Amino acid sequence: MSKTGKRYAAARAGLPEGAKFAPDEAVKLVKSLAFAKFDETVDVAARLGVDPRQADQLVRGTVVLPHGTGKPVRVLVIAQGAKEAEARAAGADFVGVEFIEKIQGGWLDFDVCVATPDLMGKVGPLGRVLGPRGLMPTPKAGTVTFDIGKAVKDIKSGKIEFRVDKSGNVHARIGKVSFTELQLTENLGAFMDQIVRARPSGAKGTYLRTVTVSSTMGPGVAIDPNLYRKV
Repeated sequence: MSKTGKRYAAARAGLPEGAKFAPDEAVKLVKSLAFAKFDETVDVAARLGVDPRQADQLVRGTVVLPHGTGKPVRVLVIAQGAKEAEARAAGADFVGVEFIEKIQGGWLDFDVCVATPDLMGKVGPLGRVLGPRGLMPTPKAGTVTFDIGKAVKDIKSGKIEFRVDKSGNVHARIGKVSFTELQLTENLGAFMDQIVRARPSGAKGTYLRTVTVSSTMGPGVAIDPNLYRKV
């Protein structure tokens, strides 16, 4: 067994079999069990009782994490005229219509793409490239908008997008191991509150089935999903 394997096994042994914890306790455990020599990312995964193949059971949306993700976000804004200046003033990393051609040529050195509605006719064909990577601007995610300044500032301050995958799972980055327990707990709470609010009308039975938090290298720590279920 490798050193990493041994450290993981040791961390895993620190978790009682089948135990589920309150959110703050789970976050504390994730921090204490992290063993990598780098600042690990902390993620949350929720398994939902939905069938993503049904249009009325899709779960997707956005949430602004109070303390950000701990990762710098490179924002591309496709806009022109006064909206270009607004994007730059808000802190966008890349701005301009010319980036459409760059993306067609294979350039993808950004994390989020924002576009004004009047340019979506030109941005639309990029869907074949951006769609599979989750980079395509959409109105639902707030990335197709004329309010460029607000969109960029929200993203830079910790706004993330989430979407249920084909297996009914939703994943999100909620910070770094170096965050305080309070910061991680508040980020986790903001995300889970939004997941609960996003319950689709077509979902029947138990909506939140499992909730797990973990660091990049560490074991998953289960949270009691009943603590998030609301009548």
